Amino acid sequence: MPKGPPTELFMPPNLLKTKVGGTIAGLDTAAIKRAEAAMENLKTEFSDWIADDIARFVNAYDAFLATKDHSRCSNLFRASHDLKGQAATFEFPLVARVASSLCKLIATLGSHDKVPLPLVEAHVDAIRVIYRDRIKDVSNLTALTLVEELEKRVTKALAHASHES
Repeated sequence: MPKGPPTELFMPPNLLKTKVGGTIAGLDTAAIKRAEAAMENLKTEFSDWIADDIARFVNAYDAFLATKDHSRCSNLFRASHDLKGQAATFEFPLVARVASSLCKLIATLGSHDKVPLPLVEAHVDAIRVIYRDRIKDVSNLTALTLVEELEKRVTKALAHASHES
């Protein structure tokens, strides 16, 4: 191998620590406590917010049932995607999981006429029940079994659809 110029390593200085204020001791604990208190105050409004999101989701589902077209299917996907992203924040992690499963089904099949309506209905009903019964505990055996079964059914439906393609 031909000899070239010697390799030189350059280690840039780590300026991140100085930019964020040094160690963790530099954090404003009072500001953190104020933020935590504000979140506690907002929790009282979470119930209203998730109720609105679920109502929007159910309305999108009802509209899709009435007219099964691309636009209505997209609206159902968006409403379910919103729940997927927000339900855990609103302390309904199982609603988020069911909504995620429905999003996966709709997004992967990609067409309103390929979406199996009984499976969509099962997702909608599961979200209604989890919310109605205020199931927030991820270790609730009945709800967890339901969520896992829905996820299995989505996996099966997607595998079946891929074999048909």
